[in-house]
Amino acid sequence: METIKFDQLVDAKGLACPMPIVRTKKAMNELEPGKVLEIQATDKGSTADIKAWAQSTGHQYLGTVEEGDVLKHYLRKATGEEKEEKKHPHVVNNEELQAKLTNKEDILVLDVRESAEYAFNHIPGTKSIPLGELENRLNELSKDADIYVVCRTGSRSDLAAQKLTEAGFKKVINVVPGMSEWTHPTDSLSK
Repeated sequence: METIKFDQLVDAKGLACPMPIVRTKKAMNELEPGKVLEIQATDKGSTADIKAWAQSTGHQYLGTVEEGDVLKHYLRKATGEEKEEKKHPHVVNNEELQAKLTNKEDILVLDVRESAEYAFNHIPGTKSIPLGELENRLNELSKDADIYVVCRTGSRSDLAAQKLTEAGFKKVINVVPGMSEWTHPTDSLSK
């Protein structure tokens, strides 16, 4: 295979979400417009995360090459006017979501973490659709439902909330900080 030329390397091997994005964002800030970044990661969820982050910031996602356990993602920095990173405007915190669950409100909690993350720890009654599968599984969700999107830290859920809104879902809320600080009851498949 032909070697892909890049201007800067980001080593995110062995790191889980949100660290590959955090390192990518830092490197991208230091890169000149039009230059190419190679991000090496071992987190399987990083492909969807980096692709969605690039889309939300206006940078160009070029593609991903898999070499053994390492995913090599390629991004090109946007040129000209830098686009402000988009954030989903509708947000609640963990306590607000728990209050809705306690009151048995008619809501759907959508967990967009990877299936392995979900298996070991999730909010009871949630629907699991990993961020990377979301676009192909939109038909499993009702456009009229109140959808509360959760992930580990609020980053992937923010990207998922933007995707859902763009796809015509009306009531989409991002839950921050998400599972990393969830102190209420959880289920796991190992129980």
